Amino acid sequence: MKANSQRVCGKNFRKLHGKPLFRWILDTLLKMDELAEVVINTDARAILAENGLTDGPRVRIRDRKPALCGDKVSMNLILADDVAAVEADTYLMTHTTNPMLSSQTIQAALDAYHRELASGNCDSLFTVNKVQSRFYRSDGSAINHDPDNLIQTQDLEPWYEENSNLYIFSRESFARTNARIGKKPALHIMDKLEATDIDTPEDWSMAEAIHQLRTDGKVLQA
Repeated sequence: MKANSQRVCGKNFRKLHGKPLFRWILDTLLKMDELAEVVINTDARAILAENGLTDGPRVRIRDRKPALCGDKVSMNLILADDVAAVEADTYLMTHTTNPMLSSQTIQAALDAYHRELASGNCDSLFTVNKVQSRFYRSDGSAINHDPDNLIQTQDLEPWYEENSNLYIFSRESFARTNARIGKKPALHIMDKLEATDIDTPEDWSMAEAIHQLRTDGKVLQA
């Protein structure tokens, strides 16, 4: 959790419908008894304290090392530091910028991960959006379809977009790739509205709108 953000100033602490953004995913995680501890890697301990969050029984705040600060540092390097410092059987990684991610989806992903891991079908899991659309290169040439033989988009081969909401892995799988995605990952499809990831002002507006629609009962929650 960074103090500064490039495209949405101070977004991690900006209020989304009356609650600081970081509290949305934190409150969701802390509702889940399956999660023994929530570890927050941050350069903003003081700002968290100003917002009422300090170390607690199930919350560990880790000060991000100076060498790992900055907008261009790979998240895998930050995770490597956490994995080295925090012993666990299973690691679940998400972002402050995923306020719509629900405990139901997290539980379903955990269940799928443990099931597929036990069957030898995966070593890690990450969430995706299923996409069936016509794609083109910048020169206008078709990528995944034949313009001379148009078929319904629902009949196109599905593509899967990493949505940056959830990653589940073990110490062993991380060691093999030095990354949150292992050699044999399982893909867990999410509802696209729930998968909203706030990177831009437009994303922020989308999250506000989705929450308002859910509050009004006009959008079904996953």
